[in-house]
Amino acid sequence: MLRQVAEGVLAHESELLQNNTVVVQGRAGVLLIDPGITGDEMVSIANGLRKLGQPVVAGFSTHPDWDHVLWHAELGEAPRYGTARCAADMRDLLSNADWKARVAEGLPPEIADEIPMDLFGLITGLPAETTQIPWDGPEVRIIEHQAHARGHAALLIEEPRVLVAGDMLSDVLIPMLDLSAADPIEDYLAALRLLEGVAGDVDVFIPGHGSVGGADQLRAQIDQDRAYVQALRDKQVVSDPRVGPSAKPGWEWVSDVHSGQAQRLAQRSERDGAPR
Repeated sequence: MLRQVAEGVLAHESELLQNNTVVVQGRAGVLLIDPGITGDEMVSIANGLRKLGQPVVAGFSTHPDWDHVLWHAELGEAPRYGTARCAADMRDLLSNADWKARVAEGLPPEIADEIPMDLFGLITGLPAETTQIPWDGPEVRIIEHQAHARGHAALLIEEPRVLVAGDMLSDVLIPMLDLSAADPIEDYLAALRLLEGVAGDVDVFIPGHGSVGGADQLRAQIDQDRAYVQALRDKQVVSDPRVGPSAKPGWEWVSDVHSGQAQRLAQRSERDGAPR
């Protein structure tokens, strides 16, 4: 079900993983950001937009993770944009004959058969210097960084002051670093500084997973995520409500994600002889 989170901005939360699909209303139709995640959910979004008389005129994927590059034929044939790096990652993946098997390895088993693959990952990369999504609607600023994934982008809908954060600023997921990067810690801290720099222009923020929040919650979430990343950097004990017994029911597995990335960062440090 689509619900209004700000004037001209709607959101749909998936049943599993609390993925937030974002709809931005324009003059001739809507911009659809990170639609997902099951086929039935995307059909439901398409039906809801038809009832509103709002066709999809553009799409955008905030980054190249499987749950952010989905599409369904019922959503139409609008151009689907992403950053140049996001699109390049998708081209590389789709160039492999066994790409469906590779994607399937990362799908939650309980919904793997419900994820449509026919239009998976067909992203048009915007030129690297592009700062706005090209569409006939409110200005949407692209804030690219390399924190969670190559070519990850947050989007600032200038009016009505909504930040779409991609896979950052979640109240259920800890910061998940791109451990393939040369310096994942600094990449993440730099991205948080970018988001902090626009926080004064934001009234509502929408994470890729979890709860929609307001301006005060945005600053608190940035602080919480920075504290987590700095604790990883400094090899301190992590005290975070998203990890351990205080985790939200159904999200206990996030503790395993934390343990895994802490271990990999420690291995990098031992290998390189310097903290990363």
